[in-house]
Order: sequence, then structure tokens, then C-alpha cells
Amino acid sequence: MIARLRALSPQLLLFIVGTIFMGIASGLFETSFNNFLSDTFHMSASARGRLEFPRELPGFLVAVVAGALFFFSEVHVAVIALVLIAAGLTGLGLFGDQYETMLAGMIIWSTGMHLAMPVTGSISLGLARAGQGATMLGRLSGIRTAASIIGAGLVWLGLGGMQWGYSAIFLTAAASSLVGAIVIAGMRPVKGREGKRPKFLVRRQYRLFYLLNVLFGARKQVFITFGPWVLVKVFGAPVSTLAKLSIVASALGMFFSPQLGRLVDRFGERVVLMGDAVLLMGVCLGYGFAERLPFGSSAVYVIYISYILDQVLFAVGIARTSYLDKLATNKEDVTATLSLGVTIDHAVSMSIPALGGLVWVVYGYEYVFIGAAGVAFLNLIAASFVRVSRPTAIPVAREARAASG
Repeated sequence: MIARLRALSPQLLLFIVGTIFMGIASGLFETSFNNFLSDTFHMSASARGRLEFPRELPGFLVAVVAGALFFFSEVHVAVIALVLIAAGLTGLGLFGDQYETMLAGMIIWSTGMHLAMPVTGSISLGLARAGQGATMLGRLSGIRTAASIIGAGLVWLGLGGMQWGYSAIFLTAAASSLVGAIVIAGMRPVKGREGKRPKFLVRRQYRLFYLLNVLFGARKQVFITFGPWVLVKVFGAPVSTLAKLSIVASALGMFFSPQLGRLVDRFGERVVLMGDAVLLMGVCLGYGFAERLPFGSSAVYVIYISYILDQVLFAVGIARTSYLDKLATNKEDVTATLSLGVTIDHAVSMSIPALGGLVWVVYGYEYVFIGAAGVAFLNLIAASFVRVSRPTAIPVAREARAASG
């Protein structure tokens, strides 16, 4: 292990360390935020749903925010994003007991988090060897997932035996984000991504990437909003059950993401994206019709499997990012286009909860997932059109030495 770390370039090593601190902060915050809202403000389900709009709004505006920072390199934008995350978490830790200041802190955190999504992907691709972009994305995704488990474990310890309280958790997450910013600030701009980037970019050649993000936005919000709701409302699962399922999904994702990256580099984005669509159709059927299967009380385990598989498959975003990187004729287009992709998927996902909730109430929850299966089928068709010319792959025997050092 030590020998492998020494073989990495200083650039990649700094980014790995920064990614670890980002993951720890994410695990700390995302594990505790919903409980914080419930315990501090005693929110109803409808109030929590309304809070999603300001929370997701920075994701919708991320292309504009990233465009305004066009004169910074991706590394510098990543540092700015982590500082914003730290600032938002600090506000929540110090002043989060007031609704208005909580809202401000949440929006600042969300702006940093959504800004970090496209630039960290672009940096990862820039650090990869030719033909191993998806492998690099997968490895770094696995590292971040492992770090988020550490953050979740700290919450479990802090709210359990040590009784930290939410303020201490948020301030610890802020400190972790700030350390990540300091570490990444030590990096040089990544080759091919050093200069000024387009402020805002829409190109015909990227239209299939845009469509894949539209479909992902619909898929994402259906499962984020209504997947857990089936567990809670239909099967009566307690919070502890969802926490255990999330830990299992994260643990699996820690190992799955690197393997997924290798699959993308070996077999191509089209195969992986089409496989994802087929599996998602199965997940939809599991969510929507497990209660009707002749399994009795064991039907809930079908939902558990659907929930875990659903969470793990979010890593397939690696394939979309890799597809764009191979499609782009100019590497400076990548961050602007990834940012627009985030904006597109949020434009869709912000409208899905209201529509899905209406369908649930009027027709029943099964029809929400029938609709989601339809989206997955459209994703299968769209993915079948993915075509890119791939660089010559590095031989398998050399893969262990190709850690993008």
C-alpha cells in the first residue's frame, strides 16, 4: 500500500486527500441534516418538501455560477466550492437554530456542493491516463464513498455515546471541508484545464448528453423522494432501517464504483448505460409491485434490495461524465457542459416531486414507479445511441501500474 501511494503523482495524491475530507464532511452533514430539521423545527412532511426548492435551486443555477467563475481554473473553482460548503456548515453550526439563518446556511452549502460536482469530475478526468478516465472516476468515487462512511460513523458515535449535538457535527464537517480546500489549493491547474473556460456553453454535438441528463433528473428525484417513502408509508420501516440500508449501499458502492469505472473503460459507456437502464426497470417493478408478490411479510426484502440497488446505481453517472469527456473536441468545454448537465437535471428534478405526489394520491404509488419504469425505458433507447471513439486501452497486465500517477 505504501509503495502504491509513493508511486502516485503529488497532484493525484493531493486530490485523493482532498476527496477524503470532502467525503467525511458529506457523511457528517447528510446523515444528520434531516434529523436536525425535525428536532429543531419540528417540520411536517409538506414543509420538508417545500424546503427542497431552495435546497435544489443552486443546482439549477450551477451553470450560471460556474460560468461566472470562468477565469478560474477547475482546481481554483473546487477550492471556492469547498470554502462555500465550509461557510454554509459553519452558519448552520453557529446560527442554525433560527429558520432564516438555517435557510441561508443551507443555500450557501448547497451552492458549494453543486459547484463541486462538475469540477471534481473534470479534475478527475484530467488526472487520468489516456483510456482510463472512467477508471479514475470510479476509484475516486469509491474513495469518497468510503470517507462518507467514516463521517456517518462519527455521527453515530457523536449522537450515541458522546452526545455531541448538531452544532458540533456541522462545525466538524465545516472543518473537514476547509481542510479539503487547503489540500486541493496545493494542486497546480490540471493539464488541459488550466486556462479560461467558456462562460456558458450549448452545442449541438452534446445534445445526447443533455438528453441523458434530462432522463437522469427524472430518475433521480423519483427514487430520492418516493423510494424511501414506500419503505416508510407502505411497509412502515423505521428510521434505523433506512440508516442500515444506506450504510450497506455505501459499503457496496465503495467497491462497486472502481469496478464500474473499469467496466466503462473496457466495454464502453453505451453498454454500461444500457445495463443501468435495464436494472432500473427491475428496481421500478420491485418498488411498485413487491406488495403484490406472493411472499407475504418477506415482500419487504424485495424493497430493501430495490433500495440498495437504486443507491448503488447512482454511480453510473461515471459513464455519462466519461462519455462527455470522450465526446468533447475541446477539453475546456467539459466543466461548462457538466455544469449545464447539472442545471438540466435539476430543472427536471425540481418539478418531479409535485407530479409524482399527485399521481400517488390519485392513482396509487404503483403508478409512480410505472412512470419511472417508462423513464428507464426511454433511457435505454437514448443510451443505445451513445457512440464515441475510445482511446486505445492500456493492457490489462499494466492496469495495476496505471494508477494515473
